[in-house]
Amino acid sequence: MKLQCSIPKILLPVDGSEDAKRAVEFTGCLGGLLGKGLSVITLLRVIAGGYLSQHLANIDFRAEEIVKSSEIFKRVKEEHIEQNIMPLLNDMEKTLRELGVQAKIKKMTGEGDPANEIIRIAKEGRYTTIVMARRGVSGGKGSHLGSVTNKVIYAAAEQTVYIVGQKVLKDKACPIQRILVPVDGSSYSMKGLEHAVCLASGLKGFGGVTLLRVINMALFMERLKDGLDPKEESKKILNESKNIFVQGGIPESLITTKIRTGSPAEEIIKETLEEDYSLIIMGRKGRTALREFILGGVSSLVLQRCQNPTVSIVSSE
Repeated sequence: MKLQCSIPKILLPVDGSEDAKRAVEFTGCLGGLLGKGLSVITLLRVIAGGYLSQHLANIDFRAEEIVKSSEIFKRVKEEHIEQNIMPLLNDMEKTLRELGVQAKIKKMTGEGDPANEIIRIAKEGRYTTIVMARRGVSGGKGSHLGSVTNKVIYAAAEQTVYIVGQKVLKDKACPIQRILVPVDGSSYSMKGLEHAVCLASGLKGFGGVTLLRVINMALFMERLKDGLDPKEESKKILNESKNIFVQGGIPESLITTKIRTGSPAEEIIKETLEEDYSLIIMGRKGRTALREFILGGVSSLVLQRCQNPTVSIVSSE
């Protein structure tokens, strides 16, 4: 089975933070490995308005529409882009090229609420993938995701979203050494599985993949009442998942299967603490998630608490 790589267009929102620089480096390494499977990377810097308070402090912002149409506003914005934003984007373009990206690189600026702009541009530009830092220059130092990143993850259901971890790029020749793929047999899980096969098949020096099935203890008795053996069901799901990797050209020696029992989110997090994974690939929801949930509870908790590895939430579109 040959899967077509599902990362032809990457939107890469950036600012001047260290986390953003790490996201650029990750994208550069990944883009270099994807080769012709990647057609474009767009570097996006959204102007949120902070520069207005610095450069136009004496203007009455109660007349916002008048200010926006004024020549002084336009001039200050153009100067800000030329002097501060374009040098940053140029440096990041240079980093991408140095890391082997052959695809076209675009540079774009936006204005307004950063999350809304990222979501709008991703949708209108039909980007397949968004790569983001966990937090930006205005983010705190805690474990939680930045507000912009968090909003984008929940709203950008049509794109696969990569949240770049704080501990990546040990080997820039292969930025993804080991992949963890939680599976549960759902269609969302299958999308994540196919995405993982796509990536792994193009990685040189790839260290292996672990397919993890967590038996949810909260549903254990319910499954037994339905005449299903959760352990046998889990083995079946893992075997089917493993076969997809083998059919995708991944050697069996690089595939590990595991069964854990407990709360799915907690067990996935424990697994990442016990093993050194560089990437976790998950579907947006699991088979127990309600339709009205934009992002499943398991995926959400893993995103919030797994800071070191990069986490990919795969679109079901």
